Amino acid sequence: PATPAKPTISARPVISHQITNSHDTDAGIGDSEDVDGQELSSTNLLAGPRNVKPYIPRRGEQYMNKEQLEHFRQILNTWKRDLMQEVDRTVLHMKEEAANFPDPNDRATQESEFSLELRTRDRERKLIRKIEEAIKRIEDGSYGYCVETGEEIGIKRLEARPVATLCVEAQERRERREKQYGDRDDRYR
Repeated sequence: PATPAKPTISARPVISHQITNSHDTDAGIGDSEDVDGQELSSTNLLAGPRNVKPYIPRRGEQYMNKEQLEHFRQILNTWKRDLMQEVDRTVLHMKEEAANFPDPNDRATQESEFSLELRTRDRERKLIRKIEEAIKRIEDGSYGYCVETGEEIGIKRLEARPVATLCVEAQERRERREKQYGDRDDRYR
C-alpha cells in the first residue's frame, strides 16, 4: 500500500533588508524608500532607526567605551534627523493639501487624515524628546545602564531600541506590574 504524501507548507518569503551606516551614500536606498522600493512610513521611524550597522564588540572590550558611545550617538542623531525631516514633510503636505472642500464627506475625510497625521507627529515629538534625553545620557556617562538597577542594558537591546532606559529584566517586571495592577508609569516611556 502507498503511503500518503506529506502536505507541503508554503511559507511567505523572508525579505532581508540591507543594513548600512547612515553615511553610506552608495547603498542605493532613497530617503523615503526601503530596499524593496516601498515607501517608508513614519510608523517605521517610530519603531526604530533605519540603516543601522550593528556594532561588533571586540573581545575584552569595555562596555560603553568611546567607540560604542559614538556609535549610539550617531544612531540617535540620524534617527532624530529622520524624524525631523518627516515632521517637515508633514507640514508641507498639510499646507499643500489644505482645501475647503464643498462636499462635507470630502472635508471629513481630509480632517480625518490630518488628525491621524497630527497624532503620529505627536508620537514622533515625544520620541524626539526621548532621543534628546538619550544623547544627554551619553554625554553624562549614564547611557547604556538601567535606571532602576544600574546593570548594563546591552548593545543588542540598545541597537533595537536606542532610547531604552531599562534592562530586559527591569522592563519585564514593569510590564508584569502594569498588566497585573494596571499601573502605568510614564517616566520610562
